[in-house]
Amino acid sequence: MKSICIIGAGECGTRAAFALREEGFEGSITLINGEDCTPYERPPLSKPDRAKPEDRNQFYREIAPVEKFAEHKIDLLTNVHVTGINRQDQSVNLSNDSTLTYDKLLLATGATPRKVESNDSSVLVMRTLADAEQIYTKAQQAKEVVIIGAGLIGLELAAEICTRGIRVTVVEMADRAMARAVPLATASKIIERHVQEGVCFKFNSKIVEITKHQIVLGDGTLLPSDLTVAAIGVTPNTELASAANLTCENGICVSSTLQTIDPNIFAAGDCANFTHPYYGQIRQETWRNAQEHGNYAALCMLGKAQNFTHIPWFWSDQYDLGLQIAGLHNETDTATIRDLGDEATITFYTSKSGEITAAVGLGKGNKVAKDIRLAEMLIAKNKAPSLIDLANPMLNLKKLLRA
Repeated sequence: MKSICIIGAGECGTRAAFALREEGFEGSITLINGEDCTPYERPPLSKPDRAKPEDRNQFYREIAPVEKFAEHKIDLLTNVHVTGINRQDQSVNLSNDSTLTYDKLLLATGATPRKVESNDSSVLVMRTLADAEQIYTKAQQAKEVVIIGAGLIGLELAAEICTRGIRVTVVEMADRAMARAVPLATASKIIERHVQEGVCFKFNSKIVEITKHQIVLGDGTLLPSDLTVAAIGVTPNTELASAANLTCENGICVSSTLQTIDPNIFAAGDCANFTHPYYGQIRQETWRNAQEHGNYAALCMLGKAQNFTHIPWFWSDQYDLGLQIAGLHNETDTATIRDLGDEATITFYTSKSGEITAAVGLGKGNKVAKDIRLAEMLIAKNKAPSLIDLANPMLNLKKLLRA
């Protein structure tokens, strides 16, 4: 194998490129980046470092400096887009009118924010560095900000903008926040903290009109807005895969080794609907999954793949609260709360047969980090401790691992 091409230079694609070198691949690696900058981390976009000067350095964190790509002989193409994939010729067409051939191709195309239906072009979204620059620049002159969507990104943005002394209103169609990702009890605690900080919430609310300076809700409420941001989820970028007649359904469909129906094309990260040994067919939109998929994709393309058994994990920082979740929770599972003190808790979810399916931690800073890491290991080993042991904060979870 002489050449590997990677479409998408986010966390997943970039990690895959470096992992290929770490695994000893000596052929050519081309990493195609549609943006005009060095690949960067996405989490800081909604969680900027306010200790830094008031510029893009608050939220721009390179995954690796440009010199490191050259050092590892990774050909990084910036501000270049793929316009098509020719499976028969094993080549990709680029927006600069050139063509690249490949032996293996990795689609790490990520996802695109959903947009609200509106004739007003002033509604912004948060996904890229350019998006973040636009939002924070406009926020400097804003007195009223409306965020559409009470998911993780929407609430992280609400917390960040609120702490800048700006009035924030969050509009959500559902009856609660973070319904897709966070259990109701934990989500309610986070919303309580937002309300304490001055954020206003409009649940069960439908937007009927958006203008440059006002949002009109279905009940007639008028919300003034100097800045409106839509944070209503993302859709996987499958256009290239679909045009190449690869199977797509809620993402690019791949096997447990991230392989598409074409044995020379793989997909990973936010765009991949993959087979997990514990959870079946799933698609994940997390930083951890993007990183782990990047490493795993490198092994898969080199024919070194083993089962991908990583447990889903993500975190969110809002004010001084740290949220961490390991596993996939199910509201029908049994919930057991472990009180860690100082208003920090871990909620374990267990199946009917007793195995831990998920652990949800909320506390100040990194208060829950250690126990969540141990919970992740318990989930991976299909442990089924007693509920009494799970609830006992005096019992070290390491003992449950050894049991």
